[in-house]
Amino acid sequence: MKNIKPSFEVIEPSFGSSFYYSKYEEKLNNKAHLWHYHPEIEMVYVNGGAGKRQIGSHLSYYTEGDLILIGSNLPHCGFTDTNTGNKHETVIQMKSEFLGKDFLNLQETKGIAELFEKAKAGIAFGPETKNLVGNRIEIMDIQAPLERLLTLLNVLNELSNAEDFKILNAAGFSMEMQAQDNDRISMVFNYVKDHFQEEINLATIAGLSSMTVPSFCRYFKKITKKTFTHFVNEYRIVHASKLLAEKQTSIANISYESGFHNFSHFNKSFKEFTGKSASQYRKEIKSIFK
Repeated sequence: MKNIKPSFEVIEPSFGSSFYYSKYEEKLNNKAHLWHYHPEIEMVYVNGGAGKRQIGSHLSYYTEGDLILIGSNLPHCGFTDTNTGNKHETVIQMKSEFLGKDFLNLQETKGIAELFEKAKAGIAFGPETKNLVGNRIEIMDIQAPLERLLTLLNVLNELSNAEDFKILNAAGFSMEMQAQDNDRISMVFNYVKDHFQEEINLATIAGLSSMTVPSFCRYFKKITKKTFTHFVNEYRIVHASKLLAEKQTSIANISYESGFHNFSHFNKSFKEFTGKSASQYRKEIKSIFK
């Protein structure tokens, strides 16, 4: 069995800086493939391309790049792979108090404090905001430390004023909990990631969590606001969405590769999740990348 233990990531600020910054060329950010978490708030800008977005219990497929903000200790996976087709991926990680414990208590930073609070459930920003701040995020790569810090504050201010954003996890969702709980739920996420193409037995996953099946079901629903079955089906549908965009194989084969062994169940689930049939989705997604 693959290692499904969640990764607690230890992050050191960039040399001469109070926060971490890294800009990856296409296909080179391979270190975050497992579900992992860390106390730092994380901003990720993917310049172009399409891929899976997996943050907390939220699962979706993005197109034309992505700009997200992930709160402290919110489990997530990497956002790019060899098929994403992005130009760059930029990752910024900072502790909420990276400029001092009183910084977010200032009147001038009230908006940023509210932004960090929203980020506890994960935030995805729309095209207008991506276009507004994307280039600023990328040019931080060549800026001197003070200039880079000022740019980051400027970007955070823009994000705090953005109107085209989506909160990714349900109201009341929170992964700020005991380390044991965070490890347990991330272990479950990693197990689904590694085994979604197979039949996933509730008794097995409950056993790995050291719980009875009823206790596990209640626990998972309490943490994620979703049933475990719903989460697994969503994971499979998001994977199918990715394959529909990237591969020319038949929809029936994609259904099977995504863990659905009943084609009619796949069709019904796909339409419920996306609002359209798999064939219609493929047609629309192909038109975007013409």
